Amino acid sequence: MTTAISTIDHDLTLKGPVGSLDAYIQAVGAIPVLSKEEEVALAHRFRDEEDLQAARELVMAHLRFVVHIAKGYTGYGLPLADLIQEGNVGMMKAVKRFDPSFDVRLVSFAVHWIRAEIHEYVLRNWRIVKVATTKAQRKLFFNLRKAKKSLAWLSYAETQAVADDLGVSPKEVTEMERRLSAREAVFDPVPDSRDDERAFAPAAYLSSPNADPADLLESSDWHDDATSRMADALESLDDRSREILQARWLTEDKQTLHELADVYGVSAERIRQIEANAIKKLRVVMEG
Repeated sequence: MTTAISTIDHDLTLKGPVGSLDAYIQAVGAIPVLSKEEEVALAHRFRDEEDLQAARELVMAHLRFVVHIAKGYTGYGLPLADLIQEGNVGMMKAVKRFDPSFDVRLVSFAVHWIRAEIHEYVLRNWRIVKVATTKAQRKLFFNLRKAKKSLAWLSYAETQAVADDLGVSPKEVTEMERRLSAREAVFDPVPDSRDDERAFAPAAYLSSPNADPADLLESSDWHDDATSRMADALESLDDRSREILQARWLTEDKQTLHELADVYGVSAERIRQIEANAIKKLRVVMEG
């Protein structure tokens, strides 16, 4: 079994998201979705006979769903190709551990493993930076661990002493201590890397009413189509209308009518009218 899964890993790496990411996504999207009967048959072949080809077909047929899940983590500023590759590793681990005797679709079971691998990647490459964003916080981050003598929370006197020593407020010390402690909390168990381990929590086999591959594919296609049509609709607007809509609705730091009125030298009411007209045009284009 170890040799089989290693070969899958090598084979999938060769087909992974290298070169053109768009071409990869298009290629995996063209792989047919397996029926429940086909999925169970392949899973039995791999589990009972260690059929490498069956395992490969199971993995390849679900790569589109790895892409779908990975896209949900692009807000961390990490490369989508890397997120997909980590998710592919989780998909392979899910295939290795999947028990077809349970009446659960593979995609429902695999979601946990795909997300767990992506979570680990995000934590390794993002959280260590975000946990301390200012110079003072970074200093506190690297020194507080050395200041703590045990796993217990700092007392009031210890907190005050650390704050005085590092030149920060006691509130900042308490907040950083909370962040450091939170890093030890495991919301998703780390996937077991041992190839001969088949034990997992029963919750992993809870069926999800929203885990039907056909429904997931339809939802993903609808989202991609809606995103594409929205982009085209925005391009149909004049520059000012498009900029106002983006400033009002499509950025994290949204601007008010009065702020935009100052930018364009018109009244807030005029900005509201432009916004309303632009939304109407978008609806017409989106529904057309």
